[in-house]
Amino acid sequence: MSAFRLDAARLRLNNSRSMPHHPIEHPALAPLKAKFSDTKLLAGEFRDMVTVVVPREKIVPVCTFLRDDPAQKYDLLSEVNGVDYLNYPGATHRFAVNYGLVSVDHNTRLWLKVFLDPTMDTSPGLAPRDEEVIEKGDPGLKVASVTSVWPGAEWMEREVYDMFGIIFTDHPDLRRILTWSGFGSYALRKDYPLRGVGERENYKIVSRQGA
Repeated sequence: MSAFRLDAARLRLNNSRSMPHHPIEHPALAPLKAKFSDTKLLAGEFRDMVTVVVPREKIVPVCTFLRDDPAQKYDLLSEVNGVDYLNYPGATHRFAVNYGLVSVDHNTRLWLKVFLDPTMDTSPGLAPRDEEVIEKGDPGLKVASVTSVWPGAEWMEREVYDMFGIIFTDHPDLRRILTWSGFGSYALRKDYPLRGVGERENYKIVSRQGA
């Protein structure tokens, strides 16, 4: 059975202990519960923004429903971002992907979150090249791309892949977008050193003449 409840610890809602708990109200919650009655969905609220935690294998069906249901009509994916919870107090998962949805017609917003946990070493310098990441990348960090639902997710997912190493399967062009294939690390992971691992010291300067 599905479950909608305020799960402050899991959603990292830091102020939940000092704020009174109240039923979460959002027009998408009841339709999601009815449509995905066999799926455990968790809901949380922080500063009037509602987040629904979705199992990674359900992210595309949930997104498709929220886009196509006339009562929801989430036709705009405004944001995709990654989070690394390494050493975060009380965290039970390592990574998360957040999806910011907007219904232009209904003037409503909704966040979706997918938690992911690595099964391989996340230390810097071990990342495979772009062309090998689907085959050799960490299975625990793979989640289906939502580009089939919102084509505009393409570059946003590429940035999350580049910075956090989240592997979006079925992505039409999963390449790094800020660094380069062979960079070897994911720069926004918490176990990546603040000063890098020698990139700035060994950075190759390419002149206009030598480009």
